[in-house]
Amino acid sequence: MEKVSIVLPTYNEAENIAEVIRLIKNNHPEWSVFVIDDSSPDGTFKIVEDISKKFDNIFLVKREGERGRGLAGAYGFELALKQGSDLIIEMDADMSHHPRYLKDLVREAKDFDVVIGSRYIKGGGEEGRAFGRRVISRMANLYLRCVLGFSVYDWTSGYRCFQRSALSAIVSDIRSKGPSIVEEVLFKIKKKGFRIKEIPIIFFEREKGTSKLNFRILFRTLFYSIYLRIFS
Repeated sequence: MEKVSIVLPTYNEAENIAEVIRLIKNNHPEWSVFVIDDSSPDGTFKIVEDISKKFDNIFLVKREGERGRGLAGAYGFELALKQGSDLIIEMDADMSHHPRYLKDLVREAKDFDVVIGSRYIKGGGEEGRAFGRRVISRMANLYLRCVLGFSVYDWTSGYRCFQRSALSAIVSDIRSKGPSIVEEVLFKIKKKGFRIKEIPIIFFEREKGTSKLNFRILFRTLFYSIYLRIFS
């Protein structure tokens, strides 16, 4: 049986983290969960610390110093690989990535190196998002598809399952400190010729907590894609 691990980078997800872990553990109790928390001021790590006392395969890392989605994600990937994981899943901890799709990601990963939970293929979509946010997201993904040069429809999806071999091939080369890690990892894996598949998911707008994405972060991510295309 393959060893499956889930990496959850968190920052101020106290209102969501317990429910996400509950849904994961109710259906996949044997899977490991790595919560990489950037010292959340709202006490996210304290909630995870309490939950981890009830399980022997929930691991909490409270990162100190420089924060960043990329830094936390890369740390989580490395930790899962060191623990001997065969499949590594990354997902958001705000309930936008519903755990109901986990079994689909793992099933498809038997034949592919990376499986992406995609909003932008047939059967996928978004619920609860404002029209303006939907338009911006679609335009950003069209831009990334053009700049990065690969036919992936949902470049910004952070809901993905990696075969160990694919993630091991690029994890030491991750440079992004922020959300652009999502595009960087996929681009570098794709360049190495690994097989990628998108499966449809419904993305749910968060109901609790505050989104960390803003226009400054978005534009930084879009500009970073040019750097990736030229220098990677």
